[in-house]
Amino acid sequence: MSLSIGIVGLPNVGKSTLFQTITKKQVPRENYPFCTIEPNIGTVEVPDDRVDKLSQLSNSEKKIYATIKFIDIAGLVKGAHNGEGLGNQFLANIREVDAIVYVLRAFKNKDITHLESEADILKNKEILDTEMKLKDLEIVNKLISGLERKIKSGDKKSISELSTLKKIFDFLEKDKNIDELELKIDEKDSLKKHQLLSLKPRIYILNGKADEISQSVLNIFQKNNWRFLIIDLLSQLEVSELSPEERVELGLSADLEIDILIKEAYKLLNLITFFTTGYDETRAWMLKSGSTAPQAGGVIHSDFEKYFIRAEIINWQDLLSIGSFTKAREKGLVRIEGRDYVMSDGDIIEIKSSV
Repeated sequence: MSLSIGIVGLPNVGKSTLFQTITKKQVPRENYPFCTIEPNIGTVEVPDDRVDKLSQLSNSEKKIYATIKFIDIAGLVKGAHNGEGLGNQFLANIREVDAIVYVLRAFKNKDITHLESEADILKNKEILDTEMKLKDLEIVNKLISGLERKIKSGDKKSISELSTLKKIFDFLEKDKNIDELELKIDEKDSLKKHQLLSLKPRIYILNGKADEISQSVLNIFQKNNWRFLIIDLLSQLEVSELSPEERVELGLSADLEIDILIKEAYKLLNLITFFTTGYDETRAWMLKSGSTAPQAGGVIHSDFEKYFIRAEIINWQDLLSIGSFTKAREKGLVRIEGRDYVMSDGDIIEIKSSV
């Protein structure tokens, strides 16, 4: 499973600083608009101390963490939906990602070029939202025209999809966010293939220090249940080069705030983690929440899903508490589960198949 998070924002708000901090990759961060043109792509490990603990228990030769791709996308400006700046390329790149991190400028440094007159968090967010909605409006309008032609030619299967798209179009025309629209499961499923920008799950990084952000802005984010983190990205970049021990010696937290973002991005994608562990390796695997044991097997190897017989399951904490698989089986902590078992976060699995 390969899932990706797009880092988006206006030019010079800290996107590439975030990317460099989060991936430890050196990328251009010059002080001018559109420094990033081609997207920078980096794979990031999801911090998970369960991997460390299980690896120690199993005396594993190696440990492998779940990973997410982060993509630093070119800065967006007003008129992007009409091709302003690098708009068409920007919006096309966003269509390919599974979720979005908005970087919104909160820092007050006047030496950093800004396309807007001032660092206005809500205004910056509105520009991004508006450009995505306008592009979606254009896309949905074309889709509606195409479906209407198909229905006139006798294709009745498209009627329900057309109804959903018209509902979306009306909502966008009123300048509302699609994610505020209540949709049925089948309607959401029919929209997935169109990769509408406004439907991408998102989290907001308010880039600056807490005292640079007004309480009124925070109140608006909280009132609307917008997921957000306040992170001074430049400071995080500077301390990311230090080891956890060195950070503690300087009176800083051993953990990076950026690790919280990685974990939150994982949640944003509606993922759970399950594990396999043994002498060879302990590994964290990503899985969509609500998936079954055969689907988990398919993440490990496609044949495990196809030829699934049963799964042996134990919760990671139960295994750590009891100390070994042998003792866990003796105590009845290892369960036999069939095809209908829905995986839980923290499950350790062993697949039995006819391969």
